Amino acid sequence: CFVIVHQIPVGPMQNFSYIVEDESTHESIVIDPSWDLEKITDIIDEQNLNPKYIVNTHWHDDHTRGNEELAKKLSVKIVQHEASTLQNDMTVKNGDSIKFGCSELVVYHTPGHSKDGICLVGDGKIFSGDTLFVGNCGRIDLPGGSANELYHSLFDVLHSLDDNLVLYPGHDYGTAKTSTIGTEKNTNPVMQKMNEDSFVDRMGG
Repeated sequence: CFVIVHQIPVGPMQNFSYIVEDESTHESIVIDPSWDLEKITDIIDEQNLNPKYIVNTHWHDDHTRGNEELAKKLSVKIVQHEASTLQNDMTVKNGDSIKFGCSELVVYHTPGHSKDGICLVGDGKIFSGDTLFVGNCGRIDLPGGSANELYHSLFDVLHSLDDNLVLYPGHDYGTAKTSTIGTEKNTNPVMQKMNEDSFVDRMGG
C-alpha cells in the first residue's frame, strides 16, 4: 500500500490543503480544506477518488473554513483531535490511526501552536499542519498557543521520528513546498537542540 499526495495551495495566507489517496483503492482523505474548495473537488472528480474523511490538523479558521460545505458535498465525516472545540463527527487522540483503503495515517498529538494540533504520519510522510514548517514552526501567540508545549512537540515527538519522513506543512512559508524531518533537524533554527527556556525565549515567551 502506498499513498499519493495532492498538495493544493489555497487562499490568501499561503495555506496548503491536501488530498491523500490510497493508491490501490482510490479511497482518500482531505486534510485542512479551506477557501478554494473547487480545487479539491476538481481533483476528486478528475482522479475518480472516493473521499472518506475530512481531517483537520487544528481548529484555526484558515484550515477548517471549508469543513461543513465540503463535508456536505462529499458526504464525509469530519475528524479532529479530541481537544478541538469545533463541530466534528469523530475525534481522535494520540496514537490513533485514520484508515482509508489499505493505507493509514497515525495521529501524533503535537500541541503548542494550538491545543488540538496534530501531525499525521504514514507511508514515509508527515503532514505537520502548523506544528512545523519548512524552516520554521507555528506561532504561539494565538489562543491555546504555548511555547512550552511546542518545545515538547518538536523535541520529544518530531525529533524522534525517522529522518527520511517527507514533510508536508500546513503553509507554504519556506524555501520549498516540502522537506524531510532530517533536513529540518539539520537546518531549521527551531529544531536545533536547545533547552526549554532557550526555546521559550526564542519564541518570545
